[in-house]
Amino acid sequence: MKVRQICLVIIILATIYFGLAEMPLGFTAAMNKDGQRDTLFVRNYETGASMTELYTDAEKLNRNTLVTTRSYGDSPDSAASGGSLEASIKSQVIGKAHIAWQSVTPGTTVNGRHPLIGRSVEDLTGVFSIEKFIELWSGSQPGEISVDWLPCS
Repeated sequence: MKVRQICLVIIILATIYFGLAEMPLGFTAAMNKDGQRDTLFVRNYETGASMTELYTDAEKLNRNTLVTTRSYGDSPDSAASGGSLEASIKSQVIGKAHIAWQSVTPGTTVNGRHPLIGRSVEDLTGVFSIEKFIELWSGSQPGEISVDWLPCS
């Protein structure tokens, strides 16, 4: 009988002790950085266009992204086929961001590869605001897009 009571007292004291014990200082910080990611990846196979929007270690993230893809024609090798990928990105971030786009030729070479037409990669860390418009379409040439800026008064 006494052994049962002693065991019961030990179990109650251990429960109280561990319940009141504090976690190490680094535990909360480690739990808050559990690798949370906010990722958007879009690819238009007919045009060979793709874009990535990735946020990691974000303490604050307000994101508004609109992506539109269009395809027309029968096959990527046909002269009458094509399409576009358009992305409008607006975000306010405290953390890390990776914004990238890539455009490749839909048709393959003799080696079975898709030749790279163009690409852009931006890696950001800190407190920042992003406003970006990406427009990729088949059959376009460098310099076809002209963006006019209005001066601030």
